[in-house]
Amino acid sequence: MAFADEVQRIGAPVRRWARTQKREYTNGEERPLAGDLGAMGVYAGLVAAASAAVRASGRELPERIPVGDGFLLTVATFRLARRIAKDPVTAPLRAPFVRFEGASGHAEVAEEVREHGGAKHAVGELLTCPFCLAQWVGTGFVLGYVAAPRATRLAALTMTMVAGSDVLQFVYDAIQNGGLEQQTEGVEQASS
Repeated sequence: MAFADEVQRIGAPVRRWARTQKREYTNGEERPLAGDLGAMGVYAGLVAAASAAVRASGRELPERIPVGDGFLLTVATFRLARRIAKDPVTAPLRAPFVRFEGASGHAEVAEEVREHGGAKHAVGELLTCPFCLAQWVGTGFVLGYVAAPRATRLAALTMTMVAGSDVLQFVYDAIQNGGLEQQTEGVEQASS
C-alpha cells in the first residue's frame, strides 16, 4: 500500500500540470492530447524496437542511399500514406474511428473523426491524415530498406508504379473530358 500511495503522491502534481497544459492549449475545444501523446509513444517504441532488431541482426546502416532509391521510397511513401488515409478500399481500417462524410476528389473519401477527445480521436486523425501517416509509412520503408533492401525496393516500386498510374489516369481523364483543350485555349488567348 505504501508504494501505491507514494506513486499517487508523486503523480498528483504531474497530473495537475498536464490538466492545466491541456486546458490552456485547447481553449475549450476537444483535442486528444493524451491520445496524441500515446501515438507518439507507440511510434517511438516501434522505432526503438525495430532499431534494436536491426542492430542485433548485425546489419550495417548504408553509408548513403542512392538518389534513385530515395526517390522511389519518397513516391512510395506518398502513395501508400494516401492509400491508407483516403482510399475507399481501406475504409474498413478507418471505420472504427471515423464516419463517412462523402466523396472527396477522384477515388477518395472524406471522413470525420467519430469521437472527440481521447485515443480514438487521435487514431482517427492519424488514419485520415496522409501527411501524418507519411511519417509512419516512411519510417517503415526506411527500416525495411535497412533490413531487407531488395524486398523493400520491390514494395516501393509497386507503390511508385501505382502513383505513376494515378497521374496517367488523371491525364487520360482530362483528355477524355476536354480539360487539356480548355487550358490550351486559355493559354493561346492569354498570349495573343
